[in-house]
Amino acid sequence: MEKECELYRNFRGTKVRCLACSHKCEIDDGNSGICGVRKNINGKLMLLVYGKIASIHDDPIEKKPIYHFLHGTKTFSIGTVGCNFKCDFCQNYDISQTSKKGRIFGEEHSPEDIVRLALATHCKSISYTYNEPAIFIEYVKDCAIIAQDQGLKNILVTNGFFSDESFEYIKKYIDAMNIDLKGDNEFYKKYCGGIIEPVLELIKKCKENNIHIEVTTLIIPGLNDNEEILEGIAKFISEIDINIPWHISRFFPRYHMTEREITPIETLKKAEEIGKRYGLKYIHLGNV
Repeated sequence: MEKECELYRNFRGTKVRCLACSHKCEIDDGNSGICGVRKNINGKLMLLVYGKIASIHDDPIEKKPIYHFLHGTKTFSIGTVGCNFKCDFCQNYDISQTSKKGRIFGEEHSPEDIVRLALATHCKSISYTYNEPAIFIEYVKDCAIIAQDQGLKNILVTNGFFSDESFEYIKKYIDAMNIDLKGDNEFYKKYCGGIIEPVLELIKKCKENNIHIEVTTLIIPGLNDNEEILEGIAKFISEIDINIPWHISRFFPRYHMTEREITPIETLKKAEEIGKRYGLKYIHLGNV
């Protein structure tokens, strides 16, 4: 079910520039972008995971985590393989990183299938989650349009590394987002393969466009648990809106960080106190 992408443009002959995320990869014929799922085939950018669903569940919406939108309901959750980041601590690395080794898999579902299944399982929303939805944004939009027509809400669970073009492409179909705010800029560059600025801009744009936002920070001992980083995150959120929920999540060893310790509960409580100092009204401790 691979399909030509919409968010790209031709660039120097058969080379293309992808516009789905802030990497804006320049991709030669026969190659894929950083995510491994958007491939230049004869000068056309093709989405290799269109309709190829690697993970599918009906979940409590609080699992996303979304606590202040459609509370107490179920959300139909889908994801593909691939990601535009390379986080060493990835919790879903088995699907997010596999495409970078050329492995594409998933069960085929049309957008109509997804909406039908969401309705059949009595979900009130569809969540595009598990991996990064920006990389399969054309499929997200096709599902979201049908979902909206059927009275379902649409939710993105994202690392926030959107391009301006991608946000404009999808914004009127999205009702809520949970956006990771992982650390400071040095953390993003060293451990994620990105930069922080597009993430901060996405949070601002969601607020400006009345999209419900919740923010998640996975706190990893020795990497992003110092007071300066946590204060930077809390201060930024408070300057946007003190009513934005902040989910402070506990790290468990995964992927390339199996030797690192589990986050102490005391560290989460320290972050909670910092959030309260900056006036945040809704702070939730996760993975405890």
